[in-house]
Amino acid sequence: MKIAVAMSGGVDSSVAAALLKQEGHEVFGVTMQLCPTTDNGQNGRGLDAVEDARKVAARLEIPHYTIDLQDYFSRVIIADFCQEYSLGNTPNPCVMCNHYIKFGKLWEKAGEMGAEALATGHYAGIERDSHGRYLLKKGKDPRKDQSYFLYLLKQEQLSRTLFPVGNLTKDTVRKIAGELKLPVADRPESQEICFIPGGDYIPFLKAHASTLPTDGPILDVKGNVVGQHEGIAFYTVGQRRGLGISASKPLYVTAIEPARNAVIVGTKAQTYTDALAADSLNWIAVPAPEKPFKVKASIRYHHPEADAVITPRDEKSVYVKFAEPQMAVTPGQSVVFYDGDSVIGGGTIIRQGR
Repeated sequence: MKIAVAMSGGVDSSVAAALLKQEGHEVFGVTMQLCPTTDNGQNGRGLDAVEDARKVAARLEIPHYTIDLQDYFSRVIIADFCQEYSLGNTPNPCVMCNHYIKFGKLWEKAGEMGAEALATGHYAGIERDSHGRYLLKKGKDPRKDQSYFLYLLKQEQLSRTLFPVGNLTKDTVRKIAGELKLPVADRPESQEICFIPGGDYIPFLKAHASTLPTDGPILDVKGNVVGQHEGIAFYTVGQRRGLGISASKPLYVTAIEPARNAVIVGTKAQTYTDALAADSLNWIAVPAPEKPFKVKASIRYHHPEADAVITPRDEKSVYVKFAEPQMAVTPGQSVVFYDGDSVIGGGTIIRQGR
């Protein structure tokens, strides 16, 4: 099989390419150029990453190509990122990038190059059930499982996707990279959003957002003014630091209310809620629910899954009621639903409560 491997310059995708070649597939590497390289390549998608991917491809003796997706990435991912923050939400650009860029535009380009499948270094799995449906599974290594970020994938995308390291642990992947003498075997992992060097999104928003909300009141949960914020785009639910408020006990952002241009603060206990509403849903291998059913649900990456009941609100949204209150349910983030080690689907949190 002719397989394109999305090579980020990291150890996971490099080992994915190596394993597929060892299996006898016709493999070639593709690296996405997503961001300008004016930051010396430190954004994780700059020249350093491209060069690392090229070195790995040379070591594996496979062809390598760089695909410039900067314009599309800017119009789809960065524009949405800025827009969501301006509305007081906290977006998840990695979820959007996987759906629209990696398993969307990149596959389209790879397909034009003759690829029959696209492989990535994600820690996740794909299986087919007795009905022939493709199931998205958790990765073997619970510390690295990335199934949360992939819940928007559809059957057609899953049918042509491979996750060669999904059944391996990170330690095993590192060991394989070392044994193969891959030049990225000891490369440290990046924990940042790829287009925001250093992880501080506020300067990025100020530089790239077309419009941002102005300053306004910080209110306590009873509606009393207790401070002044610099713009709702610069705050997120659960935030404690940087509020600039003196109080007898620590205060956290409990909600953001764009209609009032207000940031609401309260105690840690007041950040907990037992319900949320979500839309922009994707159901991977099952039809949209017509009646309530039980799931395990996670409200952010690596947040412990919690018992919940999903109730359809209409054709496009659901109500999720947790058995126990969850801290910092954040509009804009993804809620992902699990049945054991299978991802049922997920959606975007639109608000706390019903």
